[in-house]
Amino acid sequence: MAFKKDFLWGGATAANQYEGGFAEDGKGLNAIDVLTNGSATEPRKVTWVRSDGTTGATPLEWGSDFELPAGARPALVDGYYYPSHTATDFYHHYEEDLKLMAEMGFKCYRLSLNWSRIFPNGDEETPNEAGLAFYDKIFDLCQQYGIEPLVTLSHYETPLGLINDYGGWKNRKLIKFFENYVRTVFTRYKGKVKYWLTFNEINAVDLAPYMGAGLLDSSLQSRAQAAHDQFVASALAVKLAHEIDKKMQVGMMLAYQPVYPYTCDPADQIKVMEYNQKMLFYADVQAGGCYPNYKLKEYEREGITLDISPEDHALLKDYPVDFISFSCYGSNVLTTHEKEAGDSGNLGINGIKNPYLETNAWGWATDPDCLRLALNVLWDRYHKPLWIVENGLGWSDELTSDGKVHDDYRIKYLKENIQSMKDAVNLDGVELLGYTMWGCIDLVSNGTGEMKKRYGFVYVERDDFGKGSLKRIPKDSFYWYQKVIASNGEDLTI
Repeated sequence: MAFKKDFLWGGATAANQYEGGFAEDGKGLNAIDVLTNGSATEPRKVTWVRSDGTTGATPLEWGSDFELPAGARPALVDGYYYPSHTATDFYHHYEEDLKLMAEMGFKCYRLSLNWSRIFPNGDEETPNEAGLAFYDKIFDLCQQYGIEPLVTLSHYETPLGLINDYGGWKNRKLIKFFENYVRTVFTRYKGKVKYWLTFNEINAVDLAPYMGAGLLDSSLQSRAQAAHDQFVASALAVKLAHEIDKKMQVGMMLAYQPVYPYTCDPADQIKVMEYNQKMLFYADVQAGGCYPNYKLKEYEREGITLDISPEDHALLKDYPVDFISFSCYGSNVLTTHEKEAGDSGNLGINGIKNPYLETNAWGWATDPDCLRLALNVLWDRYHKPLWIVENGLGWSDELTSDGKVHDDYRIKYLKENIQSMKDAVNLDGVELLGYTMWGCIDLVSNGTGEMKKRYGFVYVERDDFGKGSLKRIPKDSFYWYQKVIASNGEDLTI
């Protein structure tokens, strides 16, 4: 068999897209709570208010510069719809949802803690007990079902207080606030949670600085400092985990996808090399323990100076991550032949259509070999255990008149992707810990703020504007994945 008996099959969600309960039991606001809905053609917006009471909203797009008007602070504004406030309401449906995951046979469930549910402003010394108690219920139920939690500490959920009062992760004070948060949850959930991730898609600091680091400006200096501060905070999390419970493992999480050159023009090869440096720099630091020379030379060219100490260097070197996790949904193609360039993919990079691949309604190319390629790149470069924690297909699923969802397109996509990762293990010897398909129960799309762009094995009756019963309905893919897990990935027949 390709996969070990203890291979961790499951699914993944994020609190800001799934949990809801945005103002219940003492929770504070986070970065996404002031982010509106959007669509494939209309970007999501950050709403804001000035001291004179004027309000507005600024578009937020992956890969684009972002800066609020002078004097503006992110805030809730009347007249806008904020999908995160209810999302698909795991806060009140967690028992039903975890039971559905158990029925599928999940060995693992990746979720994120809503930092502002535990520390409402982010800088408090004492946590909110009601927030901690909510996650106790989740982990106790996971334990009852034999589901291993994989917990992300920060999944685009920087407390809004840390953004408005401190400027987000470019401020080194956030390192200590994060350390206090981490110590609190590691101590509280010792024995309940073994696997942790620090920052979701940490390279989002560069690709989406507001989401990834709570930055209100996208200057290169701010992004570089914010990345460094998250590196130090992550190393401190590894240190704390190993001190509090030697069984705990802390991983990093990277957004990564294979990228192909469009031509054999050497300039295209260089462009792909530079893309990989841009994406993998974060793993080079978190797994390798030091800054690579190519990044130091880039900072020198750009005039970037980091607020960095000798103690920082020692922390990065002494406390690298225990494993590497990543998201991968497909691939992209790059070229220096700009006339042919156009948008594609999910990482906000300029790319062109791959003529060998199918493209879905949102412009994503579905690549049946992407996971094998990505796994081999990461394994060959770092030689650390790997974990695919996001992979899936967003689609406009339709509920039939007889109350079913026939998502054969998702089953086809998953079959090809699971076979791809199976080949990486079986043929290439990659060490893979687990696979958690993204959005296992329908949730709000991060990129567009929609509900109609669905990912899950379970349909949730809710529309793009917050209307619907929230009823849960298993899709055809639910039963297919149930079979895959039961066979430990051996039976991929459709």
